[in-house]
Amino acid sequence: MFYQEKRKKITKSLATRCLQFFLQGLIVLAPIGITIYVVVRLFNAVDNILPNILHQLMPSLVNTSSSDGNLERFPGLGFAIVIVLVMLVGWVSSSFVVGRLVAVLDTVLESTPGIKFIYSSVKDFLEAFAGNKKKFEQPVLVNVDASNVWRIGFITNADVALFELNEHVAVYVPHSYAISGITYLVPTDKIKKLTNVSAADAMKFTVSGGVSELSEQ
Repeated sequence: MFYQEKRKKITKSLATRCLQFFLQGLIVLAPIGITIYVVVRLFNAVDNILPNILHQLMPSLVNTSSSDGNLERFPGLGFAIVIVLVMLVGWVSSSFVVGRLVAVLDTVLESTPGIKFIYSSVKDFLEAFAGNKKKFEQPVLVNVDASNVWRIGFITNADVALFELNEHVAVYVPHSYAISGITYLVPTDKIKKLTNVSAADAMKFTVSGGVSELSEQ
């Protein structure tokens, strides 16, 4: 009887340790594996852009593989060309003449019904993160639920007078584990600016559900 109880305890302890090791390994490997998967998928998606376009415009330039029917390509070549083209467009558009042409095209697209909504939405979204009009640089605590409950957000517009709301600001509050969020128009006395936390850390902390560690600036 004694040996049976001891054997059960050893077996239970061994199973617990194995489960701990498995979870620890999962914690280590899952972020690495998911990151590699996303990077590879993104790389392949960009790498396939040029061959697909060339095949649509000039089918004779890009052959298809006889084995699987996919387009023949040199891995990495399409990716490199796309990156260089994007950089070239950025460099050319910074010149005065081309910049004026881009501004005219921008005005036309923003005035075209139907296209305006798609174009302006994509443009504003990209500029909010990487353009000259970055919007997610001022992290704040915003009080929109209860008196002592605060959400982490970002001031995206300090002037919302067009909505007949003076002394209000627009605050974007991202959701955890998602790319969505909510925009609130709140009084300035309902927000607290975060001066000792960077915008990147605040975003990471919010999206991760409060799991990520914060480093003081």
